[in-house]
Amino acid sequence: MKLTDTFVRNLKALGEIKKYSDGEGLYLHLSPTGGKLWRMGYRFGGKQKTLSLGAYPAVGLKDARKRRDEAKAMIAAGVDPGEQKKAAKAALIAAAKNTFEAVAREWHALQSPKWVESHRANILSGLQKDFFPHIGRMPIGDVTASVLLSVLRRIEARNAPKTAKKMRQTCGQIFRYAIATGRAERDPAVDLRDALTPVRTKSFASLKDPQAIGALLRNIDAYEGNIIVRSALQMAPYVFVRPGELRRAEWAEFILEGETPEWRIPAERMKMKAMHLVPLSRQVVAILEVLRPYSQHSRYLFPSMRAASAPISDMTLLGALRRLGYTKDEMTVHGFRSMASTLLNEQGYNRDWIERQLAHGERNSVRAAYNYAEYLPERRRMMQEWADYLDELRAEAGSKM
Repeated sequence: MKLTDTFVRNLKALGEIKKYSDGEGLYLHLSPTGGKLWRMGYRFGGKQKTLSLGAYPAVGLKDARKRRDEAKAMIAAGVDPGEQKKAAKAALIAAAKNTFEAVAREWHALQSPKWVESHRANILSGLQKDFFPHIGRMPIGDVTASVLLSVLRRIEARNAPKTAKKMRQTCGQIFRYAIATGRAERDPAVDLRDALTPVRTKSFASLKDPQAIGALLRNIDAYEGNIIVRSALQMAPYVFVRPGELRRAEWAEFILEGETPEWRIPAERMKMKAMHLVPLSRQVVAILEVLRPYSQHSRYLFPSMRAASAPISDMTLLGALRRLGYTKDEMTVHGFRSMASTLLNEQGYNRDWIERQLAHGERNSVRAAYNYAEYLPERRRMMQEWADYLDELRAEAGSKM
């Protein structure tokens, strides 16, 4: 006797498994707790098998019969409906792993250990904001240059050409990873090198004239604000690290005893995720000796005035420069790096020494792990000579006042 919608709808849990046949292999499986599942019994290749056709009420009686008939047609054509269902499910799972979003997230997770937290977050945020909503569900192999360009054009439209350029480069890395893992055949980002709006780069404002640098150093020495802020600004030109690396400097990272004092910045705080070694000149050691009584209670050399458990902010240092009279077009905290790079190159120091001291460029994580000590004797000499040169500029500026 065939089932009816009313009968199926009114079935209640009986505390045991019950089966109600609808004919031609289709039956309703009633679980002890009242769950209702459509199933079909059939033979294929001489074996008795069971095919799941869905759960009631999501799949009604009419649909269950339709699915049964489709399965019977497959059997008649020599196809096992159970195996066909498994293959279709596997294909869906594989397709889900091949979408742009899936590959991008996989690539991001693989690369993340090499990046600092801020860079890791910026990359993922850019993908989530601009790419996943538009091409995230597309198979990565189906993303063409024109499709990718349409997404990048949206970024340019909000007046962010630099972001568009960076994200094109990021997408190129994702596509190359997809090629390496067999999920794409080419990188469409390569075709877009000349398709985006050219980016006009603007370097960080920095003083390059020796006389102006000498005046800056004297102005910093005369800064009447917080001594911790003054010490940070005094130290910045001698070590020329990135502002974030300077602000977050910790006492435990400094080795001041012996003939070769140095600052070892741990890999997790460096942009390239490799430890960086900064030889300390006599001048820097002197600055630290003056600073220590004011911040030795904190882990940081330059603790925040609000809480010793946190370092000063970038805006604090920038604000100090502004109070000294330097505009955003004249000098920035980051500008101490370009100042040192320009003058050291002009003075004929080996470019490799300078680049290593600036912690530029080694993107091979294995090499980078060992390169912190590269050219170290030469860099120690260069850093002391650089400090002596800055002192000369300061003295010359004072003699002309």
